[in-house]
Amino acid sequence: MLTVGAVILAAGESARLGRPKQLIQFRGKSLLRRIIDAADEAGCSPIAVVIGSDAKKMVPELEGTAADIVGNENWRNGIGTSIRAGMQNLVERGRDLDAVILLVSDQPLVEKELIEQTLGIPAIFGRAHFKDLFTLRDDSGAKSIILSKRECVVEFPFPQGEIDIDTLADYERLVAQL
Repeated sequence: MLTVGAVILAAGESARLGRPKQLIQFRGKSLLRRIIDAADEAGCSPIAVVIGSDAKKMVPELEGTAADIVGNENWRNGIGTSIRAGMQNLVERGRDLDAVILLVSDQPLVEKELIEQTLGIPAIFGRAHFKDLFTLRDDSGAKSIILSKRECVVEFPFPQGEIDIDTLADYERLVAQL
């Protein structure tokens, strides 16, 4: 059985929404708590949650979870800084990981079952690509790795992946649809 760690990216400031989108309630839980629980239920271990903006508001939401809190003081420089911070946490914990999955808290329909089968966005990276994650530019996500290693990528349909919460209108549309 593979040992898969998870890095949950939750450091952004949610500028378009005007409040921390990670803490929006959906189906009785915050978006942040939903993704942590999904990763835990899918057997991801360890789990690192990278926080930055509104960190003090996030910490209470993380209490009692299986996740390590990783503060990213450089979050303003881009998502690459958060990916590296999360990866560093997993490596420092001394686990021999076979793979790492990158998750975000603003995709409310990511569930345990999706994480168990995923390769894409959300994205899971085998050990051979850890170095690539550590060398991302500050302002770059992992898409560049996925596109440059197409021969290693397996895609699957996840139409709900198009739903993410960036604005209050996005959230209201989601609630109205469901």
